[in-house]
Amino acid sequence: MFGQLVEYIKIAAKDNFKVATQKIRNYIEELDLEDFQEIVKNIGTIPENIIHDSTEEKLYSKASDIVLARCFRVLGLDAKALEERADSADILAESTKGYQYSLVADAKCFRLSRTAKNQKDFKVSNLSDWRGSENEYAVLVAPYFQYPQNKSQIYSKALEHNVCLMAWEHIALLLEHKVKETENYSLESLWNSSQMIARDSSLAFANRQDCFLRKIDRFVAKKLQMEETVYEAELEKYKSFLVLRGKVEINYWKNQIEIIKGYSHEQAIKELIAAKKLNEKISVISAYIDKLKN
Repeated sequence: MFGQLVEYIKIAAKDNFKVATQKIRNYIEELDLEDFQEIVKNIGTIPENIIHDSTEEKLYSKASDIVLARCFRVLGLDAKALEERADSADILAESTKGYQYSLVADAKCFRLSRTAKNQKDFKVSNLSDWRGSENEYAVLVAPYFQYPQNKSQIYSKALEHNVCLMAWEHIALLLEHKVKETENYSLESLWNSSQMIARDSSLAFANRQDCFLRKIDRFVAKKLQMEETVYEAELEKYKSFLVLRGKVEINYWKNQIEIIKGYSHEQAIKELIAAKKLNEKISVISAYIDKLKN
């Protein structure tokens, strides 16, 4: 089902962006829950066959927002992916069970081939700002194993600004085990987890940049009513699943290498010129010179 979504995005990319976004929204909303959960497991990893820095990639990012908004609704909140706007959160969600809170959220997806990620890739401070005064919580959802595994400023910033750092794997597990907010069961403590960790007296100020995903895991395991050893086994399944995804992505690039090996000399030159965007660079400089002449 995930592969079908990727192909649908590629086809939709030929349309106007707004029209394409609506098509993808309709596609995702009409999926049955089982198929939707498969997409949740996969969406955090951008396929290598999605062209980098393209309309396809932008639509994929928008699809991840739509997927996360539906995840919040399955979890019992009222949620929607917002229209494309600068300097604002991508998703707004609100409790409808009398708990009187709302949150903004941001969905992050990365390629397995993506190298060093820094704090700017996660936009923790931005997410805190986008919360504004009217929303209680800010939630970042990114692939679990793409978060920095040791030290990073994103952790100190999350603690400082009370930004909840969740993973797609966490969300997938919550959906798989049918966790849902009701009048008698609140998920609010999950979205407030960073503040609860910040209040933990065992966390020395000097260690605030240390990865605290393991602490988040405990909050998720508690909501799942799951022993930590069982939770660890569940998380390990996602690690194995990601290994399989990695093999698929490697095979894609190996196939690309074989295709390139079959290029004629002339075709190889054309592809290299296109890859380096040399004609585009010439056009930009020419336009600048024309302005100077006029």
